[in-house]
Amino acid sequence: MTHPLRQPAIRTASTASPTVIMNRPPPFVPTLYSSANALDDIEGLHWALHEFLHSRMLESEEYCDRIDPNKERLYFATGYGLIQCVKGLMSFEDKDLLSAINHTKHGNSIAAAHRKPAPSLAGRLASYIVPGLGTSGPEWIAQMTPVERHAELVYAESLYEKSLLGIVYSGDWLAFIKEVLNMRTTMSIYRQLGRYIEAADAAYAAAHANSAHPSLNPPLSSAASFTSALSTPSTSTPKSSSTPSDVEPLQSPNVTLEDPSIDPHFRSGVYLGVGMSNLILSMMPGRLLAIVELFGYRGDRKEGLRMLNRAGGWGANGERGVVSQESEGVRRAICDMTLLIFHLVLSTYTFEGIDVSLARRIVEWNLERYPNGVFFLFGAGRLALARSQPRRALEYYARAAQAQSQYRNMHYISWWESAIANFALWDVKASNEWWNRLCAEATWSKATYTYGAAACLAALGDHANAAKLMEKVSGLRQRIAGKSIPIEKFTARKARKYLAQKNHLLLPALELAYIFAAIAHAPRQVILDRMIPDVQQTLKGLGLQEATSSMNGVSPKGNAEEREKRKNASNRRKAKAKAEGLEGYWDDVCLARFLEGVCWRFVAYPDPDAELDANEQLSVPVGDASQRAERALREVFEHGPKIELDHYIVYYAHFEYGRLLARSGNKEGASSQFAMLLSGDPLEVNAAGRKGKYSLENALHVRTHAAVQALTQDRPL
Repeated sequence: MTHPLRQPAIRTASTASPTVIMNRPPPFVPTLYSSANALDDIEGLHWALHEFLHSRMLESEEYCDRIDPNKERLYFATGYGLIQCVKGLMSFEDKDLLSAINHTKHGNSIAAAHRKPAPSLAGRLASYIVPGLGTSGPEWIAQMTPVERHAELVYAESLYEKSLLGIVYSGDWLAFIKEVLNMRTTMSIYRQLGRYIEAADAAYAAAHANSAHPSLNPPLSSAASFTSALSTPSTSTPKSSSTPSDVEPLQSPNVTLEDPSIDPHFRSGVYLGVGMSNLILSMMPGRLLAIVELFGYRGDRKEGLRMLNRAGGWGANGERGVVSQESEGVRRAICDMTLLIFHLVLSTYTFEGIDVSLARRIVEWNLERYPNGVFFLFGAGRLALARSQPRRALEYYARAAQAQSQYRNMHYISWWESAIANFALWDVKASNEWWNRLCAEATWSKATYTYGAAACLAALGDHANAAKLMEKVSGLRQRIAGKSIPIEKFTARKARKYLAQKNHLLLPALELAYIFAAIAHAPRQVILDRMIPDVQQTLKGLGLQEATSSMNGVSPKGNAEEREKRKNASNRRKAKAKAEGLEGYWDDVCLARFLEGVCWRFVAYPDPDAELDANEQLSVPVGDASQRAERALREVFEHGPKIELDHYIVYYAHFEYGRLLARSGNKEGASSQFAMLLSGDPLEVNAAGRKGKYSLENALHVRTHAAVQALTQDRPL
């Protein structure tokens, strides 16, 4: 008899759009529960997840609570814990985080009770002689019943959720280390489950080699050692040598042969866990990754993306919805959301593996399925922003806010993204309104929200109210695992500087727009018509001229007479600034030149994923814009040693200059700039010398490592 969770062994490509099912009644779930029938609850949980993704959050939560009031069912107890986890992370309030931790901890204990018991002492000793008897290989998973395998998967998931919440909630390093060790356990389980699926599929493919094209199913390295485990008769795991009549003939080269004894719900969970683990490890900074690798963990980004893609059948040939709704696993939508976060959010910090066109297909497919789904509306907005279409992004964020009113905290994502999208349109007044809303309600990062509002007010000339907000920023900072949040540390420094300089900061809103990648996603006409004129006006206030391609080419230095003139002029300007009580003159000069260079750089070479208007007519030729960008950035290097506080500007200028050189075809020059950043050597030295780290240093190192990888792969920067 075929297990109710099994699906056909063949997946074929299907480009049909998903069928939108609104207000579908919940499936039947037996009232009496026994661990042996735990998998009968999956369809009910799948329905609850659909309700959640349709933005009917309370209905989903109430359904899980009603079906399992005692929280004793494997999938409902942990599913309810996941909902509480989302609520806790959305609110970031201690009571919600603590409630979520308790629920996920309880779900973890329920999953542990359903797991296969560990072998006896004699069994553990025997495993040293016969490796197949151990608990660390795929053979151990093969000996489990389907319920025990799902319990193993759910145990890893709930442990991951508890660890994530614990890291956010913990206030010291000891608690942080404890949760990191739990993460290590989670990754070990995922890796073991992943090897089991690989070995099972390879053994199944080998047994049905005559039914499939051999090149499509190459034997995996673990297949040989696992074939014997699969071929052993067992009441919990069917034989790998299923009859050929169970297999449909291949019709397309996009078909994947899979062992039908492994149900799609289990598969999607393993794909999610293995995929996320690989992505997380692949994005760790070099120093931390070196420590992790000592424990035998390596992150393979390609493998991680491949596993996440498999859950939904997202191939590289443009197919949509290869895995239909009828045959998908319960965690397929979560895999899709993970892919969107990687391709559309983390793309700010990395380049390798980013595929915005794939993200577009995922967003479109899921929006057809969940037209009011708040998560996929967020994805659509982020996709529009990645394409440098901030106005369209604002429309999606408005729809996301209107889609549901049950989880108020989810509105804060829309507000945050709307503030950044308005920066990309250089509508500072509109952006300020969103920062004010966040200040009034959101709790994720009060310091950042308050500084965002203050920076906008300062840019608009309302220094009286800006100063009141700046005074609050430092006191609103939070700590995670006893460590400061980098962006909050940055905003606190800038707020202190504003107050110390008698309510003065240079271009604070545009600087924040750069930090949040709003300049990178701004339409070129907005940069030319709105951002650059503001920078030009600021330069005039500093007694400087706009950098042009005619200013001695692109060299920051002319002949001796010109250099002497510039030196005397700069000394006069600095003396005047001191007389007027304005400190940090060269900080302002370097910041203005840096922002000028960044603006011209994105005029010359827009973000690779931007969708440009074919009829766009630029008032400045691309070559001229590139030279202006280079000129401005080189002036940052020239005056960098005179910086008093904002040392980060020089380092970020080297990064942007490297990207500019890469886009203009000078790979060697770009490599040189990135190498300087990764060398750890100080790139600016004033009389006092820089002490400690500069602002946002770790983020720059992550982006620089990613840029080096992209450069070697000829990916545009």
